[in-house]
Amino acid sequence: MKEFYEPMLYMSTPEHPNTMCVVAQLKEPIDGDILQDAVRELSVRYPYFYVRAAARDNDLYPAPNPLPMTVRGTWEPIALNSAASNYHLAAWKYEGTRMAFEITHSLTDGAGVLPYIKSVLYLYLTRKTGQAIDPAGIHLPGDAIPASETDNPFAFLDIDAAEEPMYLKQPTADFYRVKVEGDAVPQVHHIKLEEAQLIRYCRDFDGSPNAMIAVMLARTVRKYDPDSEKTVSVSVAIDHKAMLGAKENYRMFANVIELDFPKSRPLDDLMKSCTAARGQMMLQAQPENSLWAMKQRKLTYAKLGGLPLEVKTGVIAKSAGNARWSFSVSYVNSRSFGSLDPYIEALYVIAEPGVFDIGCEITCINHNFFLTLIQSFTADRFIDVFLNELSSVGIEYEVIRKEPLRLCGIEPYESC
Repeated sequence: MKEFYEPMLYMSTPEHPNTMCVVAQLKEPIDGDILQDAVRELSVRYPYFYVRAAARDNDLYPAPNPLPMTVRGTWEPIALNSAASNYHLAAWKYEGTRMAFEITHSLTDGAGVLPYIKSVLYLYLTRKTGQAIDPAGIHLPGDAIPASETDNPFAFLDIDAAEEPMYLKQPTADFYRVKVEGDAVPQVHHIKLEEAQLIRYCRDFDGSPNAMIAVMLARTVRKYDPDSEKTVSVSVAIDHKAMLGAKENYRMFANVIELDFPKSRPLDDLMKSCTAARGQMMLQAQPENSLWAMKQRKLTYAKLGGLPLEVKTGVIAKSAGNARWSFSVSYVNSRSFGSLDPYIEALYVIAEPGVFDIGCEITCINHNFFLTLIQSFTADRFIDVFLNELSSVGIEYEVIRKEPLRLCGIEPYESC
């Protein structure tokens, strides 16, 4: 039976691809040949990303894929787990000054993938620039792969003995749904904020980047749809690996805590709103909660272990893809790529929508925050109201880019 720390690959389906993407914008156009060489060489250091799905024992497992990972010179999407991706569960692309890595979120998360992005950028930039760049903190071909990166990240913990934590947040069933306006074509807005400015606001108003943005999204709803009485529900991503002291493991152990903003709670006082949001976060983001979540994960794996694969790729996967929150906020805490920083103009993370109406992915590099707002429709009215809310509290911003969401999909696993 599959171990509880192995990925649930069947949670990525054609209807809900569950794809994530990291975009690095450099200062010069991308050389595709150099990028392809870097991607190929790193297969020995990161073999767990160079995999295909293999069906056995009523489940799907990542198996080594000797075919090259695709590196295409276009932003147009392809399907993972298909001939177009050489049956990989990940793919690279580039366009102009941007390069991007797309991968099924069932395999890894933002914290798990960032070391790989750094390694690719290091190999690429040293060859593209001809400069000697300090490799400190970069994993390179030939480096040993520590057990902490690939084995059970929680082997040192007694998960079975975990007790139910003092506080468990119950989901909000009847939450606010953002009105779909315009065509049903997902859009992405990239927004740049000065790090010093946002951190100053977080300090002055008792916030944190993810709590502050969650509050601003809730405030936006009250201007965007003032007649709605529904509670705004915001999921905020957390990393169980980090909470339990296993930061190096590549696997996907991200989960969420949930913030509620009922209509009865005024949001005019920014400090009170941020304090309340942080309080909700602190109640849920505790090691005991993460340990309990891992125990529930083990029980779930045991329960699903004997079910036929077609059931897992069908009913269970579709149920997992249902909308559960008004908004999603995720902050991948990068801040610096060390010696690579001078070559990087911007860093974005994008996640495929499905379980939320609008998502906000937050990254920070080179003293700037980058927000990626993902919505499932074309109209800009919600984004415009959100930007007005930022302005109303004195946060300056720059909209870097708006474009259609072009993430890889995924072929049905039956084709493996």
